[in-house]
Amino acid sequence: MQNVQLLIHGKSLDASTAETFQRISPIDGKVASVAAAATIDDVDAAIASAHRAFATWSALSPTERRMRLLKAADLLNQRMQQFIDVAVNEIGSSPTWYGFNVHLAANMLREAAAMTTQIDGSLIPSDVPGNLAMGMRVPCGVIVGMAPWNAPIILATRALAMPLACGNTVVLKASESCPATHRLLAEVLLEAGLGDGVVNVITHRAEDAPQIVERLVSHPLTKRVNFTGSTHVGKIIAEIAAKFLKPVLLELGGKAPVIILNDADLDEAVNAVAFGAFFNQGQICMSTERVLVQSEIAEQFIEKLTAKARSLKAGDPRISENQLGTMESLKAATRMQGLLQDALDHGATLPLGIQIEGTVMQPTIIVDVTQQMKLYAEESFAPVCTIQRFETVDEGIALANDSQYGLSAAVFSQNIAQALSVAKRIESGICHINSATVQDEAPMPFGGVKQSGYGRFGSKASIVEFTELRWITIQTEPRHYPI
Repeated sequence: MQNVQLLIHGKSLDASTAETFQRISPIDGKVASVAAAATIDDVDAAIASAHRAFATWSALSPTERRMRLLKAADLLNQRMQQFIDVAVNEIGSSPTWYGFNVHLAANMLREAAAMTTQIDGSLIPSDVPGNLAMGMRVPCGVIVGMAPWNAPIILATRALAMPLACGNTVVLKASESCPATHRLLAEVLLEAGLGDGVVNVITHRAEDAPQIVERLVSHPLTKRVNFTGSTHVGKIIAEIAAKFLKPVLLELGGKAPVIILNDADLDEAVNAVAFGAFFNQGQICMSTERVLVQSEIAEQFIEKLTAKARSLKAGDPRISENQLGTMESLKAATRMQGLLQDALDHGATLPLGIQIEGTVMQPTIIVDVTQQMKLYAEESFAPVCTIQRFETVDEGIALANDSQYGLSAAVFSQNIAQALSVAKRIESGICHINSATVQDEAPMPFGGVKQSGYGRFGSKASIVEFTELRWITIQTEPRHYPI
C-alpha cells in the first residue's frame, strides 16, 4: 500500500484537514493507496507556490531548463520498475503498458527539453519610421494540468513537459484513481532539480472534484489550463474557464473508426484492430471502437479477428499469460455489461459472447451494430469493438463521420493514393494509414475535433498553447507625434 501526500513547494504535506481517501486495486479489492484529500486551502497553497517559483524558473536560461528536463527523463527511465509496480497495483493494466508509459513519457521530457530553444518570435514590418517591432512568445505563469488514470505516466507528463519547457510552473491535479502513480512522477521531477514549487501535486477525493477543479481553474493566478479526460468533464471545465476567461486545452473522448477497404492486407488489419481495440482493455482515448469493413471481405475479416481475440486473455496482470489485465474498476465493468446486454436486446451478434467476471473482461466483438444500440454512439472505454459493413467508399466515410467524436482514425488499403484520399475526408485530428488508431509519439501534434476537444499537445505544436504572444517595439530614432 502506498501513502500519498500532497507536494507543495518541494515538501510532502498532509491535507490541511489531515483527511485521506483510499484507492482500491481492481485486481484484488485491496487498498492500493491512501492519499491526502486536498481542500480549497491546499489548492490555494499549491498555486501560490507555483506563482512564487515562476519568477525563478522562467528566468533560467533555455539550456539550464533543458538540462534539468533531460535529467528528469533519465531518472524516469531508471525508476521504470517502480512505476510499473505502483501503477499495476493501482490501476490494473499490464506491466507492458506501464513500461511503455515510462518509455514514452521520458521521450516527451526529452522532446520538451529540445523545445526550450525553439520558442522564438518574429520581426514585424512597421510603418512607423525607425520602429523595430517584434512578436515575442513569453511564459504565461502558472499552468494547471489535469491528467487521467488510463495512461497515467504519459498523460501526466504531457500535462507538465511542454508547459515547463516554455518557462511556466505547474500544478498537477492527480487522478483519484492513481494518486500514487502521479505523485511518483512529481518526485522524479523534484529529484531532477527543477526546484521547489516548479511542480506541485494535488490529490483529492472523487466527491470533492467539483470544488477542487473550479478553484484550480478560477484562481486569479492560474493563467492556462490543460485537461485530458472525458468529454462530459471537459465541457464543465471549458464552461468554468470561459467564465473566468482562461484559455484551456482539451483532449477528450473518442470513438475511433477503422475503415477496411476490399484491397486491404487483412492480416495487418486484424493485428492493428486487435491491438487498437483490446490493448489496455480498450481504455485509451484512441482505442478502436468502430470497425467499418467493405462487404466483400467482411466475413473473412470477422473470422480472422474473432480467432485473434480468442488468443488474448484478460486477468490478473501480475500473471504473465494475462496480456490484457483488468478494467479500472467494478463500476466500469458493470457499465459495460449493461451496454453489451442492450446490444444483444437490439439484435446484435456477439461471436465471443459476454465474458465479464468482476473487473475482468475478455475481448468482445459486436457484429452488425445499429443506431438503436447505445454502443453505436457511446464511448465504451473497454475491450470492445463493433463491426459494420459498407458497400461503397463514400458509405464507409459517411459511417466513419457519423459520430460526435473526432480524435483518431485509421484506413487500411494497399492503394495508398485511395487511402490518403479517404483519410483526408475523415473528420478527426489524427488518422493513420495501414496502422492502428492507438499511436503516440512525443513530437506529434496530438488532439481532436468535434466533441474530442480542441488545441494540440505535442512539442512545437503546443508552444502556442503554453505561451503568450507579446508585441514589443523599440523606437530607434526620434518619432514625430501630432501633438
